Amino acid sequence: MRSYIFPAIRISIVSIIFFCIIYTGAIWAIAQLAPNKGEGFVTMQNGKKYYTNVGQKFNATNYFWSRPSAVDYNAASSGGSNKGASNPDYLATVQSRIDTFMAYHPYLKKSEIPSDIVTASGSGLDPDISPQAALIQVKRVATIRGLSEPQVKALVQKHIKKPLFNLFGTSRVNVLELNLDLDNLK
Repeated sequence: MRSYIFPAIRISIVSIIFFCIIYTGAIWAIAQLAPNKGEGFVTMQNGKKYYTNVGQKFNATNYFWSRPSAVDYNAASSGGSNKGASNPDYLATVQSRIDTFMAYHPYLKKSEIPSDIVTASGSGLDPDISPQAALIQVKRVATIRGLSEPQVKALVQKHIKKPLFNLFGTSRVNVLELNLDLDNLK
């Protein structure tokens, strides 16, 4: 029995030292090399602090809408719904989102709605939407704000971020940055 207990204690101590001290310290050190030292991307506007790398809830009609979130944009509990594409509850939720979107965008056909504007991301905190999801909202936002569609469309075009090296990922629009700039339009 002794031949099992001491090796188990030794491996436990080595694991604790490695995973609690060495590994954690290495990850912290790497984060110090990242932009903003791993603290996230912060934007200040009107004395308010925003994190641009975490999805924000925008559902007012005078703003561009964010991607839906299964965790109501709560960064403390990141996660998806974990419901499969054939789950009746999931399908009802997506259909409800489509119906709501169509009610505010009657000029669209259902087939024109990009999937990312009615489905939540895996983390529930995705700060970006596709350029298509932003562009189909231009008419609504411009009309409600009393702005011209070309003016609002130009703002969306300015906020489209290309894939890394035009190779990795897809084009995207950060909804928070877009809406903050939208507030600055005259």
